[in-house]
Amino acid sequence: MNDRDQGSATPTSTNRSSGTPAGIRDQKARVPRPFSASLRMGGKPLLLASASALLLLAGCRQDMQNQPRMFPQRGTTFFADGRGARPQVVNTIARGQLHEDDYFYTGVVQGANGYREERDQLPFPVTLEVLKRGQERFNVYCTPCHSRVGNGLGEIVQRGYKPAANLHDQVRMAQPLSHYFYVMTHGYGAMPDYSAQLAPEDRWAVAAYIRALQLSQNANMADVPAGTQVESLKDVAQGQGLPASYAQPWALPQTAIYANQAPARGEGTPAMGPANTADPKQVATPGKTAPGAAK
Repeated sequence: MNDRDQGSATPTSTNRSSGTPAGIRDQKARVPRPFSASLRMGGKPLLLASASALLLLAGCRQDMQNQPRMFPQRGTTFFADGRGARPQVVNTIARGQLHEDDYFYTGVVQGANGYREERDQLPFPVTLEVLKRGQERFNVYCTPCHSRVGNGLGEIVQRGYKPAANLHDQVRMAQPLSHYFYVMTHGYGAMPDYSAQLAPEDRWAVAAYIRALQLSQNANMADVPAGTQVESLKDVAQGQGLPASYAQPWALPQTAIYANQAPARGEGTPAMGPANTADPKQVATPGKTAPGAAK
């Protein structure tokens, strides 16, 4: 080897203790260490942070998923009797269920014979506001079946549905006032109950309006205050541009289930059209006139 070759050669140094050249030792230093070696060399803080995070997450899951609670209809070790469903506290009642006036919520009372009885009275005074409220609720929920007149020939009859009861026949006229409340609460025959649609006070208001509606279709001159001028329904209908037959008994449509309905009477009131041939027939009482509108 000449001097030029000797000058261009890379000098190397040798580790006196190991006998390994320095360049080879530097290459070994750049080789990645195993994970365990990294932990030994300074990865302990990372390990502690990871363990803390896992413990924190595990603690949250324990709190949300395994929190103490009772299951319906199951036993429990929390109470001494082992029952999860607790009995009601004596002399307490749920909010909104304090029905002190039993007649107001049921429409019946306990009779002397031990049976439930209906009464021909309201649990509160009747005012004009009560009748207006009853008329409004009646027109919403009752007229589709019973019609606004209450003769049982509502709009559903024209669509093939079973005619409703005529509220003006002798059977319904003889019913006590709370009977209508009871029927609205529990239903009757093909009629469903309306306890979900009508609050108890509204059911009583409708019952009061039914009685007023019955009076309007069965009134006579003695029921009118003295000196009051009365017009017949025919004259009122014609004055409003309606035919005179508008104020006469209604005929049962041919689309109704009861196609054997007897022909409607030519004279009388709209309430005198029975909805079913099985209903009691109505006869105009002597001395009564067609209902009128007082001026």
